[in-house]
Amino acid sequence: MGEKLTLVVMAAGMGSRYGGLKQVDPVGPDGEVIMEYSIFDAVRAGFEDVVIVLKPEMAQEFAALAGDRVARRIPVRYAFQEVRNLPGGYAVPEGRAKPWGTAQAVLAAREAIEGSFAVINADDYYGPDGFRALAGFLSANRPGAGFEKQQWAMVGYRIENTVTRHGSVARGVCEVDGRGHLVRIIERTQIMRTDESAEYTEDGGRTRIRLPKGTPVSMNLWGFTSGFLDAAEEGFHAFLDENLPADPLTCEYQLPTVVQSMIDSGEADVTVLDTGDQWYGVTYRQDKPAVVEMLADRHAEGAYPTPLWGSR
Repeated sequence: MGEKLTLVVMAAGMGSRYGGLKQVDPVGPDGEVIMEYSIFDAVRAGFEDVVIVLKPEMAQEFAALAGDRVARRIPVRYAFQEVRNLPGGYAVPEGRAKPWGTAQAVLAAREAIEGSFAVINADDYYGPDGFRALAGFLSANRPGAGFEKQQWAMVGYRIENTVTRHGSVARGVCEVDGRGHLVRIIERTQIMRTDESAEYTEDGGRTRIRLPKGTPVSMNLWGFTSGFLDAAEEGFHAFLDENLPADPLTCEYQLPTVVQSMIDSGEADVTVLDTGDQWYGVTYRQDKPAVVEMLADRHAEGAYPTPLWGSR
């Protein structure tokens, strides 16, 4: 019997531009939230349990959601991301309130992860294709299979399938080599939708640089072996040593930082799995009607049952 595939859902972030706790804002026809569709798609793809990373003060609201619906289909566990969770020898800087970023969020789930796992954002709709691709990749690249490097994966979304009509967005634009492996992720801000694709500016809009159709971007849909947890834990010390003196209140230890370090050191290959699925999110409140309409259409087409988990 092989190890279980686990889905880790990062749900501790608050949507400042959205204006509220968007992770539990209903978008489905029976009151479902976006996170539930990701979990549903992951279950259909072969993932066998889910760990939801929360802030402690969010636990009651999420527990009610999982207890009523999600936990009927898949075991649900919780992990808590707290600012005080630091390696030994480090103290929380005076005045620091926010946790330490997405890499710390994954580390918060360490005790609940038994093998290979995927990581997603709670407030993004990814579509089913990425979960199928990740499940296949992780099942085929188990640790101990004779690989010299860690074998990880990232689902690459095409830029034109990720931009909103309601404002600018930031995206991690991916550079991919001839073998389909990730070389680096370059964070681009002020990306705007165009008729065919997207463009960004670095000088306040005086000039705009086109991002060609099909450009792969990271939407934080990752697949890792347990080796990621060791790398993230080890790298946390170096991150704190470098960043605490300069930016103690707002520095964040991000998941792509760990990935880039392992790529640069030659310790990991990260395969970019292409998907043509449309990504949906609610970066802005004006984005919500499009998500609601899309999901209603998917239910009407039979892509999802109504209600999602089978009974009211």
